[in-house]
Amino acid sequence: MAGESRGSDSMSHYGETHSERLTRKARDAPFMIVGLAGLAGLVGYGIYGFRNRQLKTSLYLIHLRVAAQGFVVVCLTAGVGYNLFSQHIYPRLYPKSIEEKKE
Repeated sequence: MAGESRGSDSMSHYGETHSERLTRKARDAPFMIVGLAGLAGLVGYGIYGFRNRQLKTSLYLIHLRVAAQGFVVVCLTAGVGYNLFSQHIYPRLYPKSIEEKKE
């Protein structure tokens, strides 16, 4: 048991670079890239707004937290909608032909 392999899936990506891993994960989960871009945007907005703020620090941080949580909720909702569409609606609109089913 201790020397057993966990399977080919856990070791298949062992030697890949960071850019190859990011590309693979972007292909598997396209909303990850949206999330990373949103994170970068919110961090940039937070730094810019913190330097040029007109509000008290605590109120500014509360607004930034609410914006970040709202972005996460929108991304999760879009991801669930995309998965529902691709798994349930798209196959009914465009069924596989007989030739594709044989493969």
